[in-house]
Amino acid sequence: MAGSAAGADKTSMEQSATIGGRASGVLLHPTSLPGPGIGDLGEQAFRFVDWLARAGQSLWQVLPLVAVNEGGSPYNALSAFAGNPMLLSAPELALHGLLTDEAAAPPADMGDGDVDFPAIARWKDDVVRAAYQVYREDADDELREDFAGWRHEHRAWLDDWALFMALREVHGGREWTAWPDPLRTRDVEALAAARTEHADAIERHAYAQYLFDLQWSAVRAYANGLGIKVVGDVPIFVAQDSADVWANQELFELNDAGLPLAVSGVPPDYFSKTGQRWGNPLYRWDLMMRDGFAWWIARFRRTMEMVDVVRIDHFRGFESYWAVPAKEKTAVNGDWRPGPGRAFFEALRGAFGSLPLIAEDLGIITEEVEKLRDNLGLPGMRVLQFAFGGDDPTNPHLPANYIANSVAYTGTHDNDTSLGWYADAGREERAAADGLAATSDREMNWTMIDTVLRSRAGWAIMPLQDVLGLGGQARMNTPGVADGNWAWRFHAGDLTPELAERLAGRVVAAKRQLPVPEPELSDEDE
Repeated sequence: MAGSAAGADKTSMEQSATIGGRASGVLLHPTSLPGPGIGDLGEQAFRFVDWLARAGQSLWQVLPLVAVNEGGSPYNALSAFAGNPMLLSAPELALHGLLTDEAAAPPADMGDGDVDFPAIARWKDDVVRAAYQVYREDADDELREDFAGWRHEHRAWLDDWALFMALREVHGGREWTAWPDPLRTRDVEALAAARTEHADAIERHAYAQYLFDLQWSAVRAYANGLGIKVVGDVPIFVAQDSADVWANQELFELNDAGLPLAVSGVPPDYFSKTGQRWGNPLYRWDLMMRDGFAWWIARFRRTMEMVDVVRIDHFRGFESYWAVPAKEKTAVNGDWRPGPGRAFFEALRGAFGSLPLIAEDLGIITEEVEKLRDNLGLPGMRVLQFAFGGDDPTNPHLPANYIANSVAYTGTHDNDTSLGWYADAGREERAAADGLAATSDREMNWTMIDTVLRSRAGWAIMPLQDVLGLGGQARMNTPGVADGNWAWRFHAGDLTPELAERLAGRVVAAKRQLPVPEPELSDEDE
């Protein structure tokens, strides 16, 4: 086990230099891997990487790898820094002597169907407790020293996270705004007393993060060794009930009770007629700017410990964001407010030199958003499902309009599968899609895959559901719908050698089997 771990006015050569050459990949979150109850970071993760390599893929895109609540959404996480303990592989822990074989056995009711997040949360909590007991009783000096060193290295976010989770347990899982005032407001003496009283639980939650880093680092290193880069995801906002907001209340627009004055969302668009009321608290960008966006820099530093490339979810929010009064039930009523703009990305450049970023530029995109993206040289996204049903020849999602400095998708985690979309598409959309030369409804997924692979876009990425040819029952998320999301999984026998060869042949034909340099922030056009 491993240790701790451009715009349309630019030339094609300039664009290609930013995106890093032609490549392709598959979108799959680790929770969707096979296994008892939930996908994890054990044997099936390594098998999936092997299959990606056989299929000629050089990119593996995941959703945020952060710790989630029992709703399962990686976009409404308990932390923007902590890894998801639900992904821990109990057999992998047992293999390395970090858990007893008895404790590694899954409950009898853990099958291979959709993820039951509340049940998984209870089981993996038991696994962590058992692993921590092994650590306390049997850990050798080398393990203790490694954990202590890792814990010290990550103390800036880990200390607050572990205390937050310990206090959450004590208060029955209630949101931090319902805790006693001294803890809710982070009274210094109250926090000091809590750290003493709950020292054992705090260490257990820190140890769970150490184990997550061990396992994920091993998976990522294995993928990198086969020439596969991991594309991660950073949501622009964080959850109200999170260690991030509790520990940094001054950085968010909150009232005296710690509740949001206004929340995040997007106005009505093609995803939802009433918009999407995400409910996240809004940042006090003025204060963040004063300290050089220190919290964000720490967040990106942690993210880059886990992935090779970062997709910035809701990129347009850095130019301007939709603020919804907290009392509103939908996102229809709100107003656009200015984001931090280029100053934010210059701060990142100052801290890291360059970062391999992808701008998720879907939704209502203005000229100002496009200018920010293009001046930074960031690749944007193109989604084939958005290409049909209209008569706008300038639609950026039309394959003819793709540019080299972009990432093309058949669909994203927020879309239906390609076959599900086609089955429900209107007559005009189906007619336009049929123009891609599908031979039958059953093969439309491959026609759409071929379209993005053969396009000018530098990178092409397909959800695994499309490669498997699955219908709408395999959809990962429906925006604006609270329940029934994030739970889909594939089965161990689905990824056959024949399927890998079929995809690999298309990758070769599209000339996408090339090394994948990291995209970089480029200088503003002179």
